[in-house]
Amino acid sequence: MTLKDNIKRIWNFISKNPYVKAKANEIIFGTDTYLGRLFDVILIWFILLSVAITIMETVEMPDNFRHGLHILEWIFTIFFTFEYILRLYCSERPSQYAFSVFGIIDILSILPTYLAFFIPQAHAIMVIRIFRVIRIFRIFKLFAFIKEGEMMLNAIKTGMHKTIIFAVFVLLLVTSIGAIMYLVEGGEGATFSSIPESIYWAVVTLTTVGYGDITPVTPLGRFLTTIVMLLGYSILSVPTGIFSLSLAKEKRKISKTKVCLHCGSKGQDIDAIYCRHCGALLIDEEKKGKDQI
Repeated sequence: MTLKDNIKRIWNFISKNPYVKAKANEIIFGTDTYLGRLFDVILIWFILLSVAITIMETVEMPDNFRHGLHILEWIFTIFFTFEYILRLYCSERPSQYAFSVFGIIDILSILPTYLAFFIPQAHAIMVIRIFRVIRIFRIFKLFAFIKEGEMMLNAIKTGMHKTIIFAVFVLLLVTSIGAIMYLVEGGEGATFSSIPESIYWAVVTLTTVGYGDITPVTPLGRFLTTIVMLLGYSILSVPTGIFSLSLAKEKRKISKTKVCLHCGSKGQDIDAIYCRHCGALLIDEEKKGKDQI
């Protein structure tokens, strides 16, 4: 019997055996079991070590040490590939996980290593190195293990619409300020040589960074600069208020949430129907308690 036939037999056994899938689901998604917690701890350490290796590869070092890091990177990549396949296998809706935020991060973090393996041309080495930096996205998977981090992500999503509107307003504001400063300070030999240069000055001044590479010289220009500086302090507080309000709403939501019976993940949105981790049907925690009684 060939290797292909053996692999096919093993796959048929795994895919058609409900116990294997249930056990794999317990390990991958289970946070309240010993094996689930052990897998999460190992995964967290692998994520941190792989990110550390990605950072160290940008530093000059002896070739033998770099070769050891390369071997470790392949070990991590094989582990993350196996984990990604298992998550697709355990999910009731594999496509939902594949196109979720963490699913995309998973595939982006493992693809560059395989690209470097299949494209060995010397002239493409530098390009592949750029793609391999994408592996640092693995660090964002840590949010899946931190309840507060997940709550922050939800708060950002909730306030995204208001933040976009605010960003458009700021864009219109700096464009208007830049145009006015060009009219006031513009001219032959002036530092405000164009409207784009003036808009750049407006952004630097409004954000209170103040590089000082472009400065007004006329009394009216300095007066307007003072107004823009003072305006900057009030402008910068708006995104903080939007995020704080969204975070407060998320804290109120967390007291009444849904739980997934399949993977055990809590903190699901109150209006959610399916689990955002495994795609299974959700129930209310309150309803779950009544059913248990």
